Amino acid sequence: MPSRRTYDCRVRILLISTYELGHQPLHVASPAAALTAASHDVRALDLAVEPLDLGLVDWAERIAISVPMHTAMRLGVEVANQIKERRADVPLAMYGLYAAMGPVGSTVDAAFVGEYEPRLVAWASDPTSGVVVDLGVGRFSVPRRDMLPGLENYAHLAVGDERRPVGYVEASHGCRHRCRHCPIPAVYDGAFRVVGTDVILADVGQLVAMGARHITVGDPDFLNGPAHALRVIEAVHDAYPELTFDVTVKVEHILAHADLLPRLAAANVVFIVSAFETVDDHTLTLLEKDHTAADMAAALDLARRAGIDIHPSWMPFTPGTRLVDLFRIFEFLAAHDLFGVTDPVQMSIRLLVPDGSLVLAIPEWRRALGPYDARALTYTWSALDPAVDRLYAQLAELASSGADRGADPTAILLDMWRLVLEANGDDPARARIDPDSGFGHPRLTEPWFCCAEPTEGQVGALVAAKPC
Repeated sequence: MPSRRTYDCRVRILLISTYELGHQPLHVASPAAALTAASHDVRALDLAVEPLDLGLVDWAERIAISVPMHTAMRLGVEVANQIKERRADVPLAMYGLYAAMGPVGSTVDAAFVGEYEPRLVAWASDPTSGVVVDLGVGRFSVPRRDMLPGLENYAHLAVGDERRPVGYVEASHGCRHRCRHCPIPAVYDGAFRVVGTDVILADVGQLVAMGARHITVGDPDFLNGPAHALRVIEAVHDAYPELTFDVTVKVEHILAHADLLPRLAAANVVFIVSAFETVDDHTLTLLEKDHTAADMAAALDLARRAGIDIHPSWMPFTPGTRLVDLFRIFEFLAAHDLFGVTDPVQMSIRLLVPDGSLVLAIPEWRRALGPYDARALTYTWSALDPAVDRLYAQLAELASSGADRGADPTAILLDMWRLVLEANGDDPARARIDPDSGFGHPRLTEPWFCCAEPTEGQVGALVAAKPC
């Protein structure tokens, strides 16, 4: 049998991001550093803010597409199809949390999931095919930010009328928890991996030099490792005391580590993103969220006492959602003054059930599931109450069209609340939101989220750029 061919020489590699929550894509900058350290010639594209450069597609000897979330995967498949139509010969890989869900074996040759960087470096020298999941403990290089568009092209922190450029880092990967709807447990199975404080400090230094005045720490849960989290945030604050931060923390960790909230506030953490999901305790139990609606209210109170806003994320639509659940979510927003920190897309998030999802093990919802939709990358499902699906379609249209035209979030939420009241047989006129409710609350200008499906505008922009 002939030996497998290996590639020892320097190769030309193009890394592509399609979407990374409105941030400069760390999941291109970080592997770019690893690949350049391995002496490869690397170029990068972020299709969220720049066009697909066909000259770079033709230049590349390897192309890899970053797919850390559902929207990125959906858009990544479109890009992969365009690349293969033009360059059927080029080895093409996807890497990131969703990589195994792509068209591996047809359009895409290889997929690297989990701690993908060592595998990506190996593939650059020897472009094998197939799916590889790697959860090994590794050492990270300082990301190559110089290959990417400047921070002015990405999300900013809005504080009143002020707009501050935002940098994005991650202090860890994976998660200790197994929330059923989240794609992370299906890969990491309760494991998490930390990034060295020295690497994060050096990376933040680059971002500050590029103009960053706020840093999003995008860990799935910043307090998975409280000691590491505090070490990181306080070290960065000591080095750059003018910076502000936002982090993501589970409700149960806000409650369990309430004593740490003043230290986070002292380090200039101005808001915490926390996955509330719904106010229905039964659904929270099915999803293994390990919190209740009462816990959510308690977490809000604790954080506010420490001087930190909470920005809840929501997933209102599941197979078991009732019309009254939507009504109660809006009532919760009103009761806790959350309209000013809620993006309209949050009220139209519909459960995604990708292949391998832990949701497939929920017997109560299994009868609502239909066939797998390879284009949408999710099992189809219908709500047990058809009226809920009709309301979803209306709310999703409001969120999508509003985002595409840059409408005022408060106005969109008001229209959504009216629809929810009407669907519940209540008076739509009861919906009232102070138009200045969000003024002064720090929030990011990017309205989309990792568990939201891409808008037609996002997909359409890539299709329109299809090579001749």
